[in-house]
Amino acid sequence: MSILPTALIADDEPLLLLDLRKRLETLWPELDIVAEASNGQEALRLIEVEKPSVAFLDIRMPGLTGIEVAARAVEKGIKTFTVFVTAYDDQAISAFEQNAVDYVMKPVATERLAQTIQRVKGRLQDDESVSALMESLYKLAGVGGETLRWIRAPVGKGIRMIPVDEVCYFSAADKYVAVVTAEGQSLIRTPLKDLLPRLDPDCFQQIHRSVIVNLRAVESVTPDDDGRLVLKLRHREESLPVARAYAALFRPE
Repeated sequence: MSILPTALIADDEPLLLLDLRKRLETLWPELDIVAEASNGQEALRLIEVEKPSVAFLDIRMPGLTGIEVAARAVEKGIKTFTVFVTAYDDQAISAFEQNAVDYVMKPVATERLAQTIQRVKGRLQDDESVSALMESLYKLAGVGGETLRWIRAPVGKGIRMIPVDEVCYFSAADKYVAVVTAEGQSLIRTPLKDLLPRLDPDCFQQIHRSVIVNLRAVESVTPDDDGRLVLKLRHREESLPVARAYAALFRPE
C-alpha cells in the first residue's frame, strides 16, 4: 500500500492560506495537509515535527522568510519538496526556476497550481530528484560548496538572510566576523579563511588579514599621509586601510 503524500502550507495572510488549502483539496484530494503555519518560525518547527512530503511556503513571512525556512530544513536533512508562493514577480523567480524549485504566484491561479502539483507528484516518485532539489536549495541559500549567494546571520531566535551582493565588507574581530552592509552589520562565526574561497573573486578581495571588501562598494582609492592606500566606500562613512601586502590590487592598469 502506497503512503499518501503530506503537506504543510504557510502564509501570514489567513484568507490566502485558506484559499490555497481549498484549491489543494480540490486539485489533489489524496494530499493530506498535516499542518498550517502563519509565520516562518512556526513553519520550520512544524516541518521538523511532521516532515511533510511538500511545503507550500510564502516567501515573505514574519520571523523567517520562506527561503530561510527551506534552507534551514535542508541543513537539517529534511527531504521536503518546496514550492514557494509569492506576490512578487522579481529576480527570485528566475533563481527558483534555475534551481528547479517550483513556485506559484499570488493570487494563485488554478491552472498554474495544477501544473505545479503534477511536477511535485512526478518528483516525489524519484528519490534522486528529491536529492537534487535539496542540493538546489543548498546552492540557492549559499549552504554548499558553491559561490556564496546568501549569508545566514543569527538574529535573536531567527536567521537573517543577507544577499552577498549587498555586503560592503567583512571584518574579523575576536571570535566573530562582522558582515557590514549599507544599513548596518550582523555577526557570524564563519572565519574569513572559510568565507574567502566561496566568494566571487571578481568582486571580493582581501585587503587586510582581517578584512575582505566588496570591490563594487568601493568609491575611490587614495593614499594617506604615510603613503598607505585607503578605500572610501559608497554607502558607508568609514574608510578601510589597505595592508601593504595587498596594495598591488589597486595599482593603475
